[in-house]
Amino acid sequence: MKAALLACAATICSAATTQSWEMSGYQDFSRGRLEGLSLSRDGKLTLGPHVTTVFDSGQAEIWSVAPAPDGSFYVGTGNRGRLFRLDAAGKTSLVWTSDHPEIFAVAVDSKGVVYAGTSPDGKVYRIENGKASEYFSPGARYIWALACAPDGSLVVATGDEGKIFRVTAAGAGSVYYETGQTHVTSLAFDAQGRLLAGSEPNGLLYRITGPGKAFVLYDSSLPEIRAIIPAPDGTIYAAALGGSVAKRTSAASAAAVTSSAGAVPTVTTTVTVTDQQAGLNPAPKPEAAKAPAVAAAQTSVSASSTTEYTGVERSALYKIAPDNTVETLWSSKEENIYDLAMQGPSILFLTDAEGRVYKMDAAAPGNATLMAQANEGDATRLVPSQKGLLAATGNFGKVLRLENGEAAGGWFEAPVRDAGTVARWGRLSWRGSASGLSFRTRSGNSARPDATWSDWSNPISNPAQAAITSPNARYVQWRVEFSGGASPTLEGVTLAYLPQNTPPVVHSIGVTAQPGAAKAASSGSSAAYTVTVTDSAELAGAGAPQTISRGASQQIQISWQADDADGDKLIYNLYFRGDDEAQWKLLRANMTENTYVLDGDVLADGRYFFRITASDRPSNPVNLAREAELVSAAITIDNTPPVVTPGAPRRVGSALELSVDAEDRGSALRRCEYSIDAGPWTPVEAADGVTDSPYESFPIRIASFPAGEHLISVRVYDTAGNAGLAKVVVR
Repeated sequence: MKAALLACAATICSAATTQSWEMSGYQDFSRGRLEGLSLSRDGKLTLGPHVTTVFDSGQAEIWSVAPAPDGSFYVGTGNRGRLFRLDAAGKTSLVWTSDHPEIFAVAVDSKGVVYAGTSPDGKVYRIENGKASEYFSPGARYIWALACAPDGSLVVATGDEGKIFRVTAAGAGSVYYETGQTHVTSLAFDAQGRLLAGSEPNGLLYRITGPGKAFVLYDSSLPEIRAIIPAPDGTIYAAALGGSVAKRTSAASAAAVTSSAGAVPTVTTTVTVTDQQAGLNPAPKPEAAKAPAVAAAQTSVSASSTTEYTGVERSALYKIAPDNTVETLWSSKEENIYDLAMQGPSILFLTDAEGRVYKMDAAAPGNATLMAQANEGDATRLVPSQKGLLAATGNFGKVLRLENGEAAGGWFEAPVRDAGTVARWGRLSWRGSASGLSFRTRSGNSARPDATWSDWSNPISNPAQAAITSPNARYVQWRVEFSGGASPTLEGVTLAYLPQNTPPVVHSIGVTAQPGAAKAASSGSSAAYTVTVTDSAELAGAGAPQTISRGASQQIQISWQADDADGDKLIYNLYFRGDDEAQWKLLRANMTENTYVLDGDVLADGRYFFRITASDRPSNPVNLAREAELVSAAITIDNTPPVVTPGAPRRVGSALELSVDAEDRGSALRRCEYSIDAGPWTPVEAADGVTDSPYESFPIRIASFPAGEHLISVRVYDTAGNAGLAKVVVR
C-alpha cells in the first residue's frame, strides 16, 4: 500500500533544561592536564612539587639514567647513541658518542667507572677518565640492562636470546643464567645480594642464586617485567607492562637502517586481544620470537610486533613479600608503568600518560597519589636525587626534576565539555579553598580548542561573581590557577549551562480499520486495511490516495511514532480535514498516548488527511518548547456500496446474455461476479477489459443456459470492499 507523507526537519541539539557539568573525585580530575599540582586518591587537587627541565639532550629518546657515587648522573640516549654526564650542580657534558644508535643501559660502579650497553649488535663499553673501550661482547643483539654486583662483577641482560652474562674483567664473561625467554629486560640485587631479573615475553620474575640456579618469584599475566625495586625489608616491587621491548627494538632497528642506508620505514604490527579472550580466561602470552636481523640492504624494512591488550590491564605494580606472596598494588587499562623508585617509606612509579609520577605509601597500598605530571608524551626513567626526583622523557629527550617542597603555583585544565549543541553558559561554582584559586573559561564550536575558540576569559575568583562570560557555543573548557602562600585545595567544580532545545520528530502515522467478520468472509478480502505514512524522504509523495473501508459498527485507529533526542516528555494533538476543506479540525488535544480510536460513523464518505503535532512542552519552558508535525497520506473513506443495475436478459440459442451496469460514488469498482440459483460465484470482467473506474458495464454470457425459471444474482465490489447486489429472474 502506497502512502504520501510529510517529513519534519529536526536540528540535533540537547535538552532545553539547565544542565550541570560537575568534575569531582580522582577519576574526573585525572582526565585533565595539570602542572605544579598533586591529585590525592580522595580527589583533592593541591600544590605539588615544582617541575623543571634540568637537561635537554637534543636527542629523540633518553633510555637510561644511572647515579654515580659523586652525586652526578650518566644519561644514555638514542638515536645517536650519546652518553652525557649531569653533575650535582646541574651542568651537563657529553662524555662519549657510540658507533651504535641506542644506549639502552648504563651502570656506574662504586669507583665511578661507567658501563654503557649499546644496541643493536649489543656491546658493553667501559668509560673511565673520559675514555671508552670495548669491555664485553656477548654476541647478542640487544643490551637491555646492566647491574654492578656486590662482588665487583658486572651483570649484563641481553636479548634476543634471553641470556644473562657475568663479566669479571675486560673480555672475560660467561653465561650466568639462560632464561629461555626472548629478552631479559630488567636487573636488580635484593638485600641479600641475590640477583633479580625480569623477562619478556612471558613476564617472569626470577631470583637467581648462582650460575644456572633460579627460582621464578612471579609469573605475570603481562608480557614484560619492566622494572624491579628491592626494599630493605626484603619486599620486592616489580612493574609489568606490554609493548616496551617492541618500541625499543623498533627504534634501534630504524636507527640502524637509517644510519646505514638512509631513512627506511619501520613496520609495526599491532596484536589486539579481544575482551572475550581477556575476560575470565587470561589472554595467552605471546610466544617467544627471534628479533629480526639488522637490515643490510637499502631496501630492507625492519618489523617488530607490539602487543597491546584491549579491555584489560596494560600495566601493573606488584608487591612480592619475603614469603613470596604476591599482591597487585596498582593496575591500569590506560597507562604503562615505565620505572619505579623508592623514597623513604613510599614507592614511586612513572607512567607514559603525560609523564605522570605517582606516589604510594608502601604501608598503605592502593592509595596512589598523582604526585606530578610532566605533560610530556612519553617517560622512561625515574631516579631519586638529593634535590628531588629525576624523570627522563622520550620524544624530546629531556631530564626533568621534581623538586623537594611545594611549588609556588600550578594549574589544572579540564577536558573539553560537549553540550551537544550551542548552549548558554551560566555560573561556575566550586568546592575548596576560598582563596588562592582563579578560574578562566573559553568556548568554541570545534571539538578541539583551536584558533577559532574564544580567548580565555577574565579570571573568576569570587564565587558571588562567577557568571561565565565566554560566548555561547557547543564546547566549553575551564582552567584553574593555584597561587602559593595559602596552600589552596580544590575538590570539585560545577559549570551550569542551558543547551538549545531539540525539536521532537514524528516518524510515522498509521491509519487502520478492521472490517467485520461477515464482510471478510463474503468478500474474501484481507482482514485489515492499513495506510501508513513515515518521515522517510525516500517515500514522500510516492503513492496515490489510499482507501479505508469499515462497517457501520467498526472503528478507525490512528497511531503514530515520535521521539525526542533530549528524552523530553511529549504531548500530541490530532487533527483532520477533508480533501475539499481548508482548515484542520481538532480531534483531540494534549494526548500522552500515541494511539487514537475514531468511531466509524463520524466521518462520511470522502477523502481525508490526518495531522499529528508533537510538542516537548511538558519538559521545557513555554518560550523554549519545540514542536514537530507529520501529515498522513490522503485517506479515502467509503461506506456506500455500488449501485448495480441489470439489463433485461435475452436468450441467444442455448445461451443467455445479460448486461449489468454498476456505479459507485466513493471509489473505483474492483470486481464483479454472478451466481445461478445460489450456486458458486463466477467472476466477470468489465466490458473495457479492466475493472478500474467508478462506472463500469459488465457483459454476462452464459452458454447452455438451462430451460425453466432461474435466479441470477450479481455482486459488484468497490475498492473499499463494499458490495452492491442485484437479482434477475429468468423464465
